[in-house]
Amino acid sequence: MLTALIPIFIFTPLVELALLIEVGQRIGTLPAVLIVVATGALGAILAQWQGARVWKSLQEDLQALKMPTDKIIEGALVLVGGVLLITPGLLTDVIGFLLVIPWSRTLVRELIKKRFERKIQRARFKVIG
Repeated sequence: MLTALIPIFIFTPLVELALLIEVGQRIGTLPAVLIVVATGALGAILAQWQGARVWKSLQEDLQALKMPTDKIIEGALVLVGGVLLITPGLLTDVIGFLLVIPWSRTLVRELIKKRFERKIQRARFKVIG
């Protein structure tokens, strides 16, 4: 796990820096900085709003005695998306918005579920085989 995180923590800031420099050269430094600040503020508001919606939906599932698997995954995605939106940078903003916006979050949630299902199937095969 740690070996997967090291490249992320090294390359993400480098990509962000390169993007910010490129955008700053094309539109100017102040507009580039304002974009980062605006997306951070908008992202924080959007993440808070979507987080509240997911939390309410999670509570409704629990009150109805339903297993809230999708809601738990969506809550985690909103949390990660919110953190990425608050993090300065353009790439992290794009990924953060994708995790916070409901329709794209649903797509990511389904991809995650499929990945978990494959891992469970492999683990079952190892136990049986």
